[in-house]
Amino acid sequence: MACSSCGTSGGCSTTDGGGCGKSGGCSSGGCNKMNAFDWLADMELMDLPKFNIVEVRFKGGRKEFFKNTNNLELFMGDPVVIEVQGGHHIGYVSLQGELVRIQMRKRNVANDEQIKQVYRIATDKDMEKFESARNREAGTLFRTRNVINELKLGMKLTDVEYQADNTKATFFYSAEDRVDFRDLIKRLAGEFKIRVEMKQISLRQEAGRLGGIGSCGRELCCSTWLVDFKNVSTSAARYQNLSLNPAKLSGQCGRLKCCLNYELDTYMDALKSIPAVEKPLLTQRGEAMHQKTDIFRRIMWFGYREETTWYQLSIDRVNEILEQNKQGIKPVSLEIDTEEVKEIEKANKEKIELSRFDDKFKRNNSNNKRRKPNPQGDQQRNNAAKISDTAKETKPNPNQNQRNHPRPQQQSKPQQQRPQQPTKPNSIQNEGGESSVTPNKKEGNNQPRNSRYKGKNPNPNHKHNPNNNRNSNNTNNPKPPTNNPTEPSNS
Repeated sequence: MACSSCGTSGGCSTTDGGGCGKSGGCSSGGCNKMNAFDWLADMELMDLPKFNIVEVRFKGGRKEFFKNTNNLELFMGDPVVIEVQGGHHIGYVSLQGELVRIQMRKRNVANDEQIKQVYRIATDKDMEKFESARNREAGTLFRTRNVINELKLGMKLTDVEYQADNTKATFFYSAEDRVDFRDLIKRLAGEFKIRVEMKQISLRQEAGRLGGIGSCGRELCCSTWLVDFKNVSTSAARYQNLSLNPAKLSGQCGRLKCCLNYELDTYMDALKSIPAVEKPLLTQRGEAMHQKTDIFRRIMWFGYREETTWYQLSIDRVNEILEQNKQGIKPVSLEIDTEEVKEIEKANKEKIELSRFDDKFKRNNSNNKRRKPNPQGDQQRNNAAKISDTAKETKPNPNQNQRNHPRPQQQSKPQQQRPQQPTKPNSIQNEGGESSVTPNKKEGNNQPRNSRYKGKNPNPNHKHNPNNNRNSNNTNNPKPPTNNPTEPSNS
């Protein structure tokens, strides 16, 4: 009396026969499909009589209601033999008591004579016959699909369910158009020796019978608890700010996901307090277009036509700008108004005036900061200073003002040799009163030192004097007296 997916033997209602003891509520996958929790089972309802109709579950999660006319003591998960048209079938009790009355009212099922009855609790012999009938389902399914392909029928066979007495089989299929399957029924009835019933189901019901895992990581709603399939439209995705991507919005059945309707009412209530922006917001900076809305955080994003940046605004700020636009007023931008701009400019001016004194003290402090000691650099600077001092003592520079501002070296032009003029020897009196002649050391040394400025006057206020351009070696020689004042002196 074990269920189809249970690995043990015995009944599911008790543990005496080696069953799982979950009473049809185990997590194996075969017992918990379309199961329900009886939250009134432990409550004693003394005043109300016990409701004599039970809910029975069949293969694929299909459920029907049957009368317990024999007043059998039933529990959830018990296999029972029930009455069907032209025979009997076996199912499992899924619900009983007052909850069955609520389910019948929800599905609009009347409590009349059309409801079949429960014969008895299934025995071991009944379960053996039922298992032998179910073993034929897989082979029948593959053979029927081959026959459908041979007849070229536009239908998709989903599942086959054999009756417990092995006299009838129900074929579940889905098709877009009307299908003429009279030839198919004749071939199946003649080949399998059974009564054939063809039942068309929708794509959502097909996914519920097959089962699977959804994109959320859980088992499909249509195969676990969802019974009523409501219409789902793309407007439900728009209200929830979902991208209209068919690959993400469609489920395994190829239709829009049923879960899009679960939170639709909550979103509709939240959208009542959010303004409908039908036109762009007008500002002095330009027109701002509505880009996105966060419904529960009450935040809206806008962007200018010429820019790619989105600006985040609260719902109150959007309502304020809409009121200003109705009055013909354009704010400076989305974030601030004209009055706020004046206040900000005033605050900036005060800040600048206060920061002037800080900048003044910062400059003084930066000048007073001590330089980090660098022994190697100080030694190099001291050596350079000593070398410059010795150079000044040995070679005094008359054109010191010109050397302080040296000009970039230019390519010197070839010098033209001047004709040598006869020079008179310098006569110097010795201590004995005799005169001696000291010839020049170099004949071509009469050229001035700054000959590279030939043709140019480096200092316009300075006039060239050949007496100033004598060699540094002859600077200690005294100037001899001349008798002719007009005769130039030779260096």
